Amino acid sequence: MFAAFIRTAHCAMKNMPIQTDIVGKWNFVSSENFDDYLKEVGVGWAVRTIATKTKPTLEFAIKGDEWTMNSNSTFKNYTITWKLGNASDEKTADGREASSYHCSLGDKLVQLETGKGGGKDSRIERYIENGKLVIVCTCNGVKCTRVYEKA
Repeated sequence: MFAAFIRTAHCAMKNMPIQTDIVGKWNFVSSENFDDYLKEVGVGWAVRTIATKTKPTLEFAIKGDEWTMNSNSTFKNYTITWKLGNASDEKTADGREASSYHCSLGDKLVQLETGKGGGKDSRIERYIENGKLVIVCTCNGVKCTRVYEKA
């Protein structure tokens, strides 16, 4: 039901300008409740332990109507590409299989992840606040906030 709402909201906003302040390179600053979020989406202890100690650099780019996000760290490099308003299959950075739907809602870039094979669904919001990139991940009421600053 929620995914249908997002798709409808995106369709209603097709003529609105897309927020592109997120484009560029971002360095990790802080994280709150990341381990609990990863645990809730089903990530095992070993990967969670490494992931919570990693300080990735994110880089967002737009080419035409295609978005790309690169996440680089000493643990793992990960790239995801998408088009707003389209669903696509992906393997998440932590190894889960999911289908993701991306849209722009106001000043937020929203990603709805639908877990496959019994995986859990989550919502990831990315937006700029006070010149910083804020990423809020939510799964079953467990919320994580990660903050990055422009490189």
